[in-house]
Amino acid sequence: MRRVMIWLGGGVLALLLLMLSGLLLADHLTPRATGAPSTALPLLPAQTAIDRELAPYLATHPGETAATLLPDGLDAFAARAASARLAGRSLDLQYYMWHDDLVGHLLAREVYAAAERGVRVRLLLDDINTKGLDPALLALDAHPNIEVRLYNPFRNRSGVWRLLEMVQRFFSVNHRMHNKAWIVDGRVALVGGRNIGDEYFDAGSSVNFRDLDMLLLGPAVADASAIFDDFWNSSAAVPIEALNPQTPENLHKLVAALAHESADATAQVYLERVAASPSAQRLSNHELSPHWSANIVVASDPPLKTKSADRGDWLQPRLAAHLDGVHSEVLLISPYFVPGRQGTATLLGLVRSGTRVGVITNSLATNDVPAVHSGYERYRPRLLAGGVSLYELRRNGPVATHGLFGSSGASLHTKAFVIDGTRGFVGSFNLDPRSANLNTEMGVLFDDPGLARDLRREYLRLAAPALSYQLRRGADGSTQWLDRTTQPPQVLGHEPDAGWWLRAITRVMSWLPIESQL
Repeated sequence: MRRVMIWLGGGVLALLLLMLSGLLLADHLTPRATGAPSTALPLLPAQTAIDRELAPYLATHPGETAATLLPDGLDAFAARAASARLAGRSLDLQYYMWHDDLVGHLLAREVYAAAERGVRVRLLLDDINTKGLDPALLALDAHPNIEVRLYNPFRNRSGVWRLLEMVQRFFSVNHRMHNKAWIVDGRVALVGGRNIGDEYFDAGSSVNFRDLDMLLLGPAVADASAIFDDFWNSSAAVPIEALNPQTPENLHKLVAALAHESADATAQVYLERVAASPSAQRLSNHELSPHWSANIVVASDPPLKTKSADRGDWLQPRLAAHLDGVHSEVLLISPYFVPGRQGTATLLGLVRSGTRVGVITNSLATNDVPAVHSGYERYRPRLLAGGVSLYELRRNGPVATHGLFGSSGASLHTKAFVIDGTRGFVGSFNLDPRSANLNTEMGVLFDDPGLARDLRREYLRLAAPALSYQLRRGADGSTQWLDRTTQPPQVLGHEPDAGWWLRAITRVMSWLPIESQL
């Protein structure tokens, strides 16, 4: 027993020394940015098909941006694929995740096709989720018109050494780029909550995310381009070729594999669904009815967020400022909702001042990160007692999401808020400590009644009985869930659709001091 204790003590000491070395030597352990600086290409009135189509369209609303919400996954895919096919100058793509799956491959094929036409492609990905993707990313990077950079990357690309590096560099590796932007020719931008992967575009076989993007045409796209340039040229963005040897011959293999997959039955089923979607058809035919506004901006955290002592240029205080003052209604949508003491106090203060406050988040059954739910559930009783309206998404309701081959479960991924029916936000920012303090985030801020009306309509759709449980406080102070699809509503006394083991594990995690990491 004594020997076991000595070994355990030695292991803990080695782990602490490894982490301490990473803390002291972080700047020396982090891979260096060696890429040449570059910026968004200048806009020209008639250089590309997008220029020629949008220039006269935008001239009818000088100084204003055209904006459309995209809550439907098929629409969101169609917007990306169609804009990539029209691209004639540049594609600047910035994502937290790009999955090695059907949608990831279909959109990678569109990116490659654009590069083949001479379009300059800059692809910036966060490195935390690229394990195993180096061959495909290096193959794309081998194309003369494509450059791939990774944000805050690992020196060690695989195996046990990558795991050891994660432990050693825990304090620096913990800071990730959560931004999501698809920018075409500097004229079109898609900004919101979607990563690139099946579940974000209604192609998942088991679970699909209810998510939201905003399609932007016009001046606000310049904001997104400037943000992309800041990240691309920051010391956190490292060319993938500096991390792994180039293998140019693999580009031909990758292109052949992408072409083969796009022609197989699974891909054709999905592409036929996209083509048959009435809203996706309107999008592809440019039959949009956007909202025009001069009060639309794209905002982001700085690339080196945690190295900035001044939080004035962070996104969180900018979003929090919108909650100051007197309001009639504040509606929030956040898949990972951990308001903390300060956020809880702010929401309860709004209710006391007469504001209607509503929040939609994931139920335990639909949350893909149970640890986050453990952080949320400790604030839930106080929020309900203070008059905040809480709704939690149903995993399998009467209105199901649709995957490739039929119905699938749902999970919430939309991050948005709307205030007083006039102002709002759509982006990547979750109402949790990680978005506030650790990850970089971005999104669209607007002050426009039309956009606010559409976003409020999306909130009400998600909060409806078919999609969400409504929560209330029982007479004994317990939390109760109302299944409003029946009359009278069925009252549930524990987390719906979640087994006892998941509920127990989540409760135990709620006792741990991990909130700052959620």
